[in-house]
Amino acid sequence: MKTTALTKIHESLGAKMVPFAGYNMPVSYEGVNAEHETVRKGVGVFDVSHMGEFLAIGEKALDLLQKVCSNDISKIQVGGAQYNCMPNAEGGIVDDLIVYRIRENEYLLVVNASNIEKDWGWISSHNSFGVELKNISDNFSLLAIQGPKAIEAMQSLTDTDLSAIKFYNFEVAPFAGIDHVIISATGYTGSGGFEIYCHNEYAEQLWNKVFEAGKDFGIKPIGLAARDTLRLEMGYCLYGNDINDTTSPIEAGLGWITKFTKDFINSEALKAEKENGPERKLVGFELTERGIPRHDYEIVDAEGNNIGIVTSGTMSPSLSKGIGLGYVKIAYSKPDSDIFIKVRNKNIPAKVVKLPFYKG
Repeated sequence: MKTTALTKIHESLGAKMVPFAGYNMPVSYEGVNAEHETVRKGVGVFDVSHMGEFLAIGEKALDLLQKVCSNDISKIQVGGAQYNCMPNAEGGIVDDLIVYRIRENEYLLVVNASNIEKDWGWISSHNSFGVELKNISDNFSLLAIQGPKAIEAMQSLTDTDLSAIKFYNFEVAPFAGIDHVIISATGYTGSGGFEIYCHNEYAEQLWNKVFEAGKDFGIKPIGLAARDTLRLEMGYCLYGNDINDTTSPIEAGLGWITKFTKDFINSEALKAEKENGPERKLVGFELTERGIPRHDYEIVDAEGNNIGIVTSGTMSPSLSKGIGLGYVKIAYSKPDSDIFIKVRNKNIPAKVVKLPFYKG
């Protein structure tokens, strides 16, 4: 099992460690609800160094990325980032990712930990453009510093004005005494903050300085369990649960990152699907009675007929009710539609709601 540069620190803090995507990762420190609240109201730090990072360099880097990605890469300015997915040839999704434009002809791709090898193989197989590709996943550490107090808590660590970095933009600047750190105004929680990329050799220094700077702001380490409840409250997709090789970006509600102003892998079929409308759709739902929906639970109608499946579910720490994402037949996809979640052979009533669940 792989470890991150910070594994020993997590263990020394008493984190509960679990295998995740081939890595030994901290799932929680003091408990999901407490950690969740820390991020929603203050500032918390996730070690997400298991994520994968690729570089695409060269004059034709844009051409390669336009072919494999669904979004319009030409819209990214230097210093900008863009959420994306890579469609496969069968109508599904290879992975979702963030693309950063580092320089004119240099891009950083940040991919899911469980898909590093698959994504590398997929992009490489379509590189007929002579683009230089580098897999730097094992060399970099990534901290997600998230929460409404993140800017204030971290400002002492850099001369860069953190409040001036717009959402989905980044700066390469000194941070925590380390040169050339990527300070990115991105995250997976919906509570603001930054993602900080540095070389592994500086990871411990970064962690220690971040916690020193955040001491007066109640900063705490946060595990993957709270990361999941936080992202679910925002309705953010998790690869392997809500999207995968068999789900199309159109039915997953990712039409907004699927731009038909260019040709990309399977774009014709996806365009036809958008025009004709998908047969099912990923929706958010809230239980109207007590219960907790879980991945793979059945979704049924009032007569008990199967109409879909839950892809993600939890008891929302912020809302104190059962919430989830799931695919349902298109007739049941409108907000306020009545559906039922099969929980231990009992059909619990639920309502389709507009995302996000958590409105802040």
